[in-house]
Order: sequence, then C-alpha cells, then structure tokens
Amino acid sequence: ERAKKASLHNKKLRDCRIHLDSMKNDRRLETTLFITEGDSASGSITKSRDVNTQAVFSLRGKPLNSYGMSKKIVYENEEFNLLQAALNIEDSIENLRYNNIVIATDADVDGMHIRLLLITFFLQFFPELIKENHLYILQTPLFRVRDKKQTIYCYSEEEKRNGIARLSGKPEITRFKGLGEISPDEFKHFIGDDIRLEPVMMDKAMSIEELLKFYMGKNTPDRQGFIIDNLRVELDLVAE
Repeated sequence: ERAKKASLHNKKLRDCRIHLDSMKNDRRLETTLFITEGDSASGSITKSRDVNTQAVFSLRGKPLNSYGMSKKIVYENEEFNLLQAALNIEDSIENLRYNNIVIATDADVDGMHIRLLLITFFLQFFPELIKENHLYILQTPLFRVRDKKQTIYCYSEEEKRNGIARLSGKPEITRFKGLGEISPDEFKHFIGDDIRLEPVMMDKAMSIEELLKFYMGKNTPDRQGFIIDNLRVELDLVAE
C-alpha cells in the first residue's frame, strides 16, 4: 500500500518525458535520474536539465545506513520508498524507468558520505543495478578560473594549474564548495554533452556481504587499520 501511494504522488521527483521503457523513442538510453542532496543543488539541476531525458530526485539530507537491514526498511523509510517508486524497481529491474542513475552530491566529506550511503542502499537491495552498469557518480568542477576573455572549469588541482597557465594576467579563481553554488546557466555545461560520469563498478570476485560488512558494518579494528594505512590529506594549493 505504501509503495502504491508513493508511485501515485512522488513529491521528491521532477520527472522527464521519455523513459527507458519508451521502446519507440531513440533517446530512451539517454534517460537519466540525478539523485541530489538538498533543494539548492536540485534547483540548479532542475533548471538546467533536458526535460525530455533528465529527471531529478531530491534527498532531504543524509539517507539511512541500510546495511544489515531487511527490505522492510525500504517501505518504512519514506525517502527509500519514494526512490524505489521513482525507479520502478520494486519487483525487479526489468521495468527500470531510467538507463542511468547518477548520484550528484557535493565534492566534500558530507557529499562523499551520502554517496557511500546510497551505494550501500543499492548494493544491499538492488545489486543488479550496479552489476548491469546503471549506477554512476556525477563529476562536477572544483574550480572556475577566468579572465576577461575565457572561462575554464577545472576538475582537479592539475587542471586548475593548467587553466591558470592558459590565461593572461592574474585570473579570477573560484572554488566551488557545493553544487548549489553553481548557477543553472553554468550547470547545463556539466550535465550536457560534456558530462563526466564515473561508473560504480564491482569486482566480480568480491562478495557484496563482505564488502558492506567491512565498510558499513560496526567499527572494526580491521577498518580502523585500513583507514590509518590509506589516509590521505589533500590541500588546496594557493596560486602565487
């Protein structure tokens, strides 16, 4: 009953016109659902998206860590229930409504945590989506460097250095802290023809249960050791 109500009125979803099951439409494989955090990010994407093939689902905040929970939680948790209804995957992924499911979160610690929680949800309940290459992470620029003639968007420190070298004088450098800071006019470049998507992939030999237990289970000494051994600090380089 909850699922039926969710599919009738999905307040989190800004839908598109074409879907993966639109068999006669040659753009069906372009269909994409962006999962965003908060209204500011979803607002920019909603205003700049292609309404024919791109839909937006807006999360309220950090989703639940669903590791170890039964599928009952998908129906009891409103956001998971609405997300499942938006994708139309309650029974199987045969009727999946979008070819690409794209997690679009800020490039900060909170954004990465939300990515991890969403990937956990899909691995726990709908691993076929990942095995059949439907799940992606949206790459968005970290910096904008520009002078009076040219604007360059940079996705890493190296791209920023190269961008500064291409511009004249002392260019203006902007560090994007969140997707909400990117205007709709700019955002359309990052979800258009030049979109950068990183696929979420699984090692075929890896057990999903072991993977989730290690990263999302109780705080074990093994995971603490892994974090200490692999800890990396990245500093924003200040341009001279």
